[in-house]
Amino acid sequence: QVQLVESGGGLVHPGGSLRLSCAASGIRFVIYRMGWYRQAPGKQRELVATIDSGGSTNYVDSAKGRFTISRDNAKNSVYLQMNSLKPEDTAVYYCNTNPSNTNYWGQGTQVTVSS
Repeated sequence: QVQLVESGGGLVHPGGSLRLSCAASGIRFVIYRMGWYRQAPGKQRELVATIDSGGSTNYVDSAKGRFTISRDNAKNSVYLQMNSLKPEDTAVYYCNTNPSNTNYWGQGTQVTVSS
């Protein structure tokens, strides 16, 4: 079955950086779009960034210029490099893929930005 396992979250000061990783299994990773979402307390889950099979990327406006999504098809992994972090980036970050119009999610990794 499809499994997505995130890692790399933690506590960071404003202006700091984190790199999230997501390891995928159970899918033909190379052909699918991968995405990162986040959910802050009391808010709906929102899309942060996506990367398609050809490497084209898309970002929510608040992430543009600060976050970079990338993938390593040889490792079946997708990454989210987050720089210049702000307190409003605090959330649980989820990896996502959608093969055959079925959404799959990882367990999430907590990112907390606080002084």
